[in-house]
Amino acid sequence: MLRPDYPIKTVRLLLRPFETTDLDDVLAYRKLPEVNRYLYSEPSDRVDAAERLAKQVDQCELTDEGQELVLAVVLPEADRVVGEVGLTWHSQEHRQAEIGYVFHPDFQGKGYAREAAAVLLDLGFDGLGLHRVQATCDSRNEPSWRLMERLGLCREAHFKECEIFKGEWRGVFVYAMLADEYRKLK
Repeated sequence: MLRPDYPIKTVRLLLRPFETTDLDDVLAYRKLPEVNRYLYSEPSDRVDAAERLAKQVDQCELTDEGQELVLAVVLPEADRVVGEVGLTWHSQEHRQAEIGYVFHPDFQGKGYAREAAAVLLDLGFDGLGLHRVQATCDSRNEPSWRLMERLGLCREAHFKECEIFKGEWRGVFVYAMLADEYRKLK
């Protein structure tokens, strides 16, 4: 089980559970086509963003496999949510999970996603005692797979044209890190 103490503070960020009052901030990035380009979701309207947020508000702990921890990434100096990070617990028996992240384009390329995603690795390996954490992305999403590499994850697979995605074939990269690799990086 994982029940973090909130807020989680990094050098520049606060990670905390989502609140219903975060709707305007979430809509600001979830409505953008470029944010959804490589996601299964489509750009959100206010109703869709509110429904998504209502689910995320309760995703603040992991008590059983299959659950997802989703945290708001807050930039205190801007006093707003600039993105979100998630940790999905895939298997208790095999001690595996997956991380993911979504950020407003205005706050990309500044190291915030790396800073926040590193917290998820800490929570997964140190908090849940995971053996393996993976991350996946569209093979065309270079900023995402470059982030995975900066975090220390290794590319394990490239599934070429493995699915039709938004009307076209796409490839998927799978990256992962094992607990012993994580410990060497700390």
